[in-house]
Amino acid sequence: MSQDEKNVGLQVTVPLRWADMDAYGHINNVNIVRLMEEARIAALGVPGGTGAAGIEAEIDLFGAVPEGTQVLVVEHRVRYRRPLEYRNEPTPVRVWVQKLSGASVVLGYSFTDAVTGEECVRASTTLAFVHEGRPQRINAQQRKLLAPYLV
Repeated sequence: MSQDEKNVGLQVTVPLRWADMDAYGHINNVNIVRLMEEARIAALGVPGGTGAAGIEAEIDLFGAVPEGTQVLVVEHRVRYRRPLEYRNEPTPVRVWVQKLSGASVVLGYSFTDAVTGEECVRASTTLAFVHEGRPQRINAQQRKLLAPYLV
């Protein structure tokens, strides 16, 4: 990871739970995807219509989604660089925009061990914007919110 990549994106923290751990003391691979979701919500907000108003985000991308538009997960990719050890403190996660296209966005994640500072997991999520079953183009307001985080 270049120095420029380390400085771009939103830095959030995600709590680790005892139940996230496997028999080896590592965060179980299945739970990494849940942690990706928590990092995404901390960074971009709660998708509309979820009834979870009041959760603060670094930027409110999902609040800028037009009424009736859904933001759907299309794909996850996860690369385990080293085990993410269970810690009794939140793990730092950097979230950035890898790609911004007409109706989708690819988010990148870097999970770091809270004690050693080593990168443990590098991942991505592709999100699609859909309205009434059809792709919904990302509007100018959304592009403006995401532009500073594009690497």
